[in-house]
Amino acid sequence: MMNQTAIFIDAGFLLSLGGHRVAGTTLRSAFTTHYESLIRGIVQTVKKNTGLNNLRVYWYDASRDGLFTEQHKRIGLISGVKVRLGRISYNGEQKGVDLRLALDLVGVARHGAASVAYLVSGDDDLAEAVEEAQDLGMKVVLLGVTKSDSRLGVASVAEHLALTADAIEVISDQLLDSSFTRVLEWDRAHVDRVASIAGSVPKPEVPAEPQSNVPTPAVMGQRRKGNFESQQVITYSAEVVYCSDNERSGYQGQAAEDQRELETAADIGTKVATTWLSSITQGELVEIIADRPQLPPEIDRTLLRDSAQALGEWKTDKQTIRRALRTAFWNEIDRLT
Repeated sequence: MMNQTAIFIDAGFLLSLGGHRVAGTTLRSAFTTHYESLIRGIVQTVKKNTGLNNLRVYWYDASRDGLFTEQHKRIGLISGVKVRLGRISYNGEQKGVDLRLALDLVGVARHGAASVAYLVSGDDDLAEAVEEAQDLGMKVVLLGVTKSDSRLGVASVAEHLALTADAIEVISDQLLDSSFTRVLEWDRAHVDRVASIAGSVPKPEVPAEPQSNVPTPAVMGQRRKGNFESQQVITYSAEVVYCSDNERSGYQGQAAEDQRELETAADIGTKVATTWLSSITQGELVEIIADRPQLPPEIDRTLLRDSAQALGEWKTDKQTIRRALRTAFWNEIDRLT
């Protein structure tokens, strides 16, 4: 086996973490990435940590029909970089990215082309490929982004993958700060221009309740739903307590934690709406309002990724959190337009 390294980068994972660090959101339109300096910095980090030369940097991303965009072409022309593309499905999901990475990782190990692999990803689905590469004699190191409040010490890495890898190292904060730049600031004039045309799009109306002495099944269903929700609130067992530091009442125990999570989710939804509205065209705003309450896949994924960064992956699966994210997004759109 050749005594050199190979670097495997999940672009979606890396760009989300770097963008969130500098712009506070994973929405790609909120920041720019200096790809050459980022990739060169990662190669230098690996070289410093191992003292070995690098075989190649494998860069994994997705595009429509798996075709190279101009951006992917520029990245592919960087010396020592191999771009591998999956597909973006009709609903905006990435397909085939993890599979390509896993096949390349095992393939490099099987051919003895590198003795150490550095993996920039956090996806649990890669754990089996990591174990296969290890069985073939390759050492696999996770390269992540520092997160001090995580017990793994890095952000958004599945615990199973972390346990499978041989070691975990980090990309320096200085490299991230120099490679990602926030490009959007709040622009009231831009929002006013966008909103001027969107204002002509009627927002969905809630049908009026039929005026009848005999309630319809739909009305009874809504009443039962309302009673059920009221019962949920009553059995929530939140206790009002006095808070001496701000002289306000509040919750304690699990109720307080749940309330903080919902407030965080609402803040995220508001911020994503503000950032997105600062970058879109009038036509894009018209389209999203016309499709309401459905959100474009890119926006919905951004809300969930930002929530995972702030609250943790498993809390983002809670329906109450998802509702809070989407409701706050639409509320902010309404407020600004």
